[in-house]
Amino acid sequence: MPLAHSLLMLHLGVGSFHRAHQAWYMHRYRQLTAAASSPWALAGGNLRPDMPEVMAALEAQGGAYTLETVSPANQRRYERIESIRKIIPYKANLAGLIALGAAANTRIISFTVTEAGYYLDARNNLDLSVPELAADLANARNGLPGRSIYAALTAILRERMRRQSGAVTLLNCDNLRHNGDRVRRGLLSFIELAGDETLMAWVQGNTTCPNAMVDRITPRPAPELRQRVKEATGWADAAPVMGESFIQWVIEDNFCNGRPQWEAAGVQMVSSVAPFEEAKIRLLNATHSCIAWAGTLAGYQYIHQGTHDARIRKMAFDYVTKDVMPCLDTPASPSPLDLAAYRDTVLERFGNPAIEDTNQRVAADGFSKMPGFIAPTVRECLARGASIDAVAMLPALFLAFLQRWHRGELAYEYQDQGMDPAVAHAMCDAADPVQALADNVAFWGEYAGDARLVTALRGASARVAAFVACGAAAKS
Repeated sequence: MPLAHSLLMLHLGVGSFHRAHQAWYMHRYRQLTAAASSPWALAGGNLRPDMPEVMAALEAQGGAYTLETVSPANQRRYERIESIRKIIPYKANLAGLIALGAAANTRIISFTVTEAGYYLDARNNLDLSVPELAADLANARNGLPGRSIYAALTAILRERMRRQSGAVTLLNCDNLRHNGDRVRRGLLSFIELAGDETLMAWVQGNTTCPNAMVDRITPRPAPELRQRVKEATGWADAAPVMGESFIQWVIEDNFCNGRPQWEAAGVQMVSSVAPFEEAKIRLLNATHSCIAWAGTLAGYQYIHQGTHDARIRKMAFDYVTKDVMPCLDTPASPSPLDLAAYRDTVLERFGNPAIEDTNQRVAADGFSKMPGFIAPTVRECLARGASIDAVAMLPALFLAFLQRWHRGELAYEYQDQGMDPAVAHAMCDAADPVQALADNVAFWGEYAGDARLVTALRGASARVAAFVACGAAAKS
């Protein structure tokens, strides 16, 4: 079906994860509904001049690329993904994205900009101290687009309102708790601060923002991936992507202008995504960061190496078993998931050596992960008077990791969109770095400086120091 006659999902942020996850689900849906007659298709582009070579290759290949998936048993499968029907080249004024986002046949606008790309403080308010966000707000007041997700959506929705193109669903595909609710709150705040009351009313009446949970480990494509793809398929693909065989997408069924029947492709459409996202964020995302920080401190390069180190595996296992599971599965609110089985599956996935997922990728953005992935368990345990010894290992590991960054001793470049380097250096330079960590309001909110938190972090930091002193152990 020609693109002009299709119903479109426009995706902002065509990175590896989008192509291994949402684009795969759309591809599978189109396969099951006969792609030539399927009413739905994908288009996509970036809000920043990221990955220019990959985007140019995708455009040259008509949006098609190869997805390599690898199981824990090292079984590799290759699939040509053809759901992205149009790649929109980057322009600073976002003209192509705005035009397509405002088209009447675009019914869903989805996005992946990473957790740090939402600029939310500990109370889920926009953090206007971020220079980029402040600059985008100034641009929005003058009717100009910007680089943040809020500025881009504001520009798109303004044009959509002007054209009278109808309602559109805004679908967040990032690892952010209550991701639909939070992006809606941030977007409405941004529009209000921009002073556009007309657009505010239109957005409130013509958009929905379903919460969603996404899951598939997707490492940065390794240089040898292209050669493996060519040997397996015969196609000299210039933009392949690789991910694990496991995949999951859970979405609240709150779409305002139609959606693909994704259930046929395995998407779980639910009334509330809360128990799924909470389990995923705490059992998978936080555990992933734990292993990346500990693995880096132990001298490992890859996630699977740390997962197979008995000491690091125990840190992750104890964190989940002792502190997270009692929070998520209570007599008053039993979890619909088998959390022990989920924990074991997660550790099996992390131990897959074929993925070769780097500590550098997973260790990134700690300043956003601390309040988003780890602090909720700390707060809930403290609120009910329970121990936080196991979960305290994660911020203690991050502090030791950050101190290596501070001294210039990391084996790789650390990337953290949510980090103010001056704040991070000051924490590490403090006379008492553990106290400085515990006093960080952005991390701990009302529990910042709590004596129980300080005591737990001191004990955990001592255990981390002993772990580091032992050096990297042989794989168990």
